Amino acid sequence: MLKNWLKIAFVNYRKNWLSTIVNILGLSMGLCVFLLIFIHWQDEKSYEQWIPNKENIYLVENANADFGTMLVSSYPELSVSKEKFSEIEDYTTANLWASYKIRLIAQGNSAFVSSCRASDSFFDFFPLEKVAGSFKNSISDKSKIVISEETAKTLFGDEYKSCVGKTISFDEPDAKPMVVTAVYKNPATNSVFKPGFIMRNQGLDNGSGSNSQWTNYSYVGYFKLKPGTDIKKLEKKLSDQQSAQEKIVSAKLGEKYDEKNSAKVYLTPISKMKLDAKSEGVEKGDKKSIMILMSLSALILLLSGINLINLKTAQASQRAKEVGIRKAVGSTRSKLMYQFLLETFIICFTAYIFALAMVELLLPTYNKFLNKEIILNDPNLFIYTGLLLIVFALISGLLPALYLSNFKPINTLKGNFAGSKSGVWLRNSILTLQLIVSSFFIICSLIIHTQVSFMMNKDLGFKGDQVIQIQFKKTDWQSNYNFKKYIRLKNEISKIHGVTDITGSVNSIGLGLANASSVKNALDTTKSVPNVLVGGIDYNYFKFYKMKFASGRDMDLRYASDTISGAVANESFVKKMGWNKNQALGKEVFPGWEQKKKYKIIGVLKDFYINGVDKPVEPMLFFNYDRNWAKNNMQNLQIKLSGNDINGTIEQIKEFWLTKAEPGYPFEYEFVDKQFAKTFAKFQKQQTLFTTLNMVVLFIALLGLFALSSLLIEQKLKDVAIKKTLGADEKTIVWDLTKRFLLICIIAVLISIPFGYYAMNEWLKDFAYRIDMPIWPYFLSLILLSILTFFVVSFKAYRATKINLVKYLKYE
Repeated sequence: MLKNWLKIAFVNYRKNWLSTIVNILGLSMGLCVFLLIFIHWQDEKSYEQWIPNKENIYLVENANADFGTMLVSSYPELSVSKEKFSEIEDYTTANLWASYKIRLIAQGNSAFVSSCRASDSFFDFFPLEKVAGSFKNSISDKSKIVISEETAKTLFGDEYKSCVGKTISFDEPDAKPMVVTAVYKNPATNSVFKPGFIMRNQGLDNGSGSNSQWTNYSYVGYFKLKPGTDIKKLEKKLSDQQSAQEKIVSAKLGEKYDEKNSAKVYLTPISKMKLDAKSEGVEKGDKKSIMILMSLSALILLLSGINLINLKTAQASQRAKEVGIRKAVGSTRSKLMYQFLLETFIICFTAYIFALAMVELLLPTYNKFLNKEIILNDPNLFIYTGLLLIVFALISGLLPALYLSNFKPINTLKGNFAGSKSGVWLRNSILTLQLIVSSFFIICSLIIHTQVSFMMNKDLGFKGDQVIQIQFKKTDWQSNYNFKKYIRLKNEISKIHGVTDITGSVNSIGLGLANASSVKNALDTTKSVPNVLVGGIDYNYFKFYKMKFASGRDMDLRYASDTISGAVANESFVKKMGWNKNQALGKEVFPGWEQKKKYKIIGVLKDFYINGVDKPVEPMLFFNYDRNWAKNNMQNLQIKLSGNDINGTIEQIKEFWLTKAEPGYPFEYEFVDKQFAKTFAKFQKQQTLFTTLNMVVLFIALLGLFALSSLLIEQKLKDVAIKKTLGADEKTIVWDLTKRFLLICIIAVLISIPFGYYAMNEWLKDFAYRIDMPIWPYFLSLILLSILTFFVVSFKAYRATKINLVKYLKYE
């Protein structure tokens, strides 16, 4: 029986070779897209699965009115909570910043690696594989250091396993040597915990200093909870505790506490923090984009299934007599269903093999696009996708199987099936659904492209072309080291031919917020603006970037008051303080960095973007860097180059940097305009992915439409021959064969419009500065899809007009 079923299946595949190719090609493309996005999602979910007891370890996040949702916590919040709440077994801190690297020196060798500043219990939470030494008391004081196996190999060579007890020092002035207490191996699986070395967080040893302040949010904290803990109840307790402490601090400062926006504490499972962290997280992934892409890829898979169902039902007239004969000789409906399901499964399995091959071919490019190193070596992936294949084959095969096996022998053997209204209705409904999905993708692609173009072409408020920024890699927070280095390098590099100007700032364009504070009105301290960007800048900063003033003037070095207590505010700050651009001039404020010192606003700067155009412009307050604490926060040079031989100038700067500025460190720079462009790289990727998905959708849909129209027109060739015999011209025949498909297309586009509008309106909500919802993408979708439908169908329709009349009318 099985052998007979297989023989019939392959005969039908060969007979309907076009629909077979369309089904396999469409399904393989749909499965390929789905698999690529699915493995990306699985890769993101696989972070921190190596941690024992991971189900009871939680990341601690905070939110308040001043700073929004934060990754960091205060030390008392962690330490006191452990003693106060019985649900908490232990806590640890792990300040881990992959982009912040430090140069270690030992035995004449150096390693430039990332660090983790942690507390004693770090290894109880995260038991990394030990290579040498002991983790017990390994970071109990600041004279001890634990290094990774890679770092140990770089510093100590082949003898790295015997480096315990040897000393390492930072490349800093007056750096004290640290003793290596252990060597660990970083996790081989996905993890954010892969530092080059681990040492004690020095802030923990400040005695009555920052580690006793409830509002000093400086530590990335984790709790280990007792099994069965009610997380929501514990979050409520922690939030109430933190609110009470913030209220006490506000009272001491004479400020009114915002009860409506009281402190909140969130606990996120460490195994889910990669995607589900409430704040910016530790190397957080983009869950929303992944879920959107997963949904869209599922739609594409649905589209592939629709092709399969539609073509199978369209072939019904060819299989009707076969079904009638088989039923007449005693075959049951269940056996017919199994036969048709087997035929569908063979097509799906073949498409699955092709899809896996396509994924393997596309994976290197896909990894480069995502900046990942995904490999197809997870057996769970094949188990999940295998199950998906079986479910998909059942769903897409069940409807045609039920439909075909339900034929009545007496009707099919008489040849009455061709006029079946149920067959026509089913095909039209499925084709409509297919075109709805296609139209939805076209609409969304056009709107996403328009929004991204709007962001990229928006006036940023500064001119950053031909400007490079170099971040200092060797820094020291003692004795004004960074300040002195900034002055020295500025003077030296300005002598290089091709350098036209140099400036510096605490906050860098395109690199996010480095310093922020709450600023109060000096005349009425109840009025304040939270989360103000603290802008320590060099005196020429505004002229350097050609920024414009809305009122007032720039800081002038000729006036001591300008450099000592003068400040320039941006328009956003002024609006949030309740002033207009003229009222703000001469007003005095208490900035959060110096509570008792007043700063006078001498100018109002037109808003410019510093952190990306998808967010509102932050309130900013700028001041001269060299009269207060900010002088040692200058950790970069921003260098303007002449248009003549830019590459040659950069080579000169590189040679100076590697030999005199920071020998032993890599030379890295970034053009400021490209640096800022990275702030909307996420949306450019969304645009690229959506455009690619749209092309796949259109290809699958039009391929299916072509095969379906070919099949249906083939069934109407006798009608075409009769019409031609009666004198109908080619245009009339083509239009008669095409108009039904065009009507279905128009209906599908109209149905897709509300879905497209809702989806894009939700997507645009993420943008502070967004386009108004345009109408033209909806019209363009209708026009484009109608034209494509007409060309695809009319191609086959026109060929139908060239048939041999004798062939189709000889029996009439």
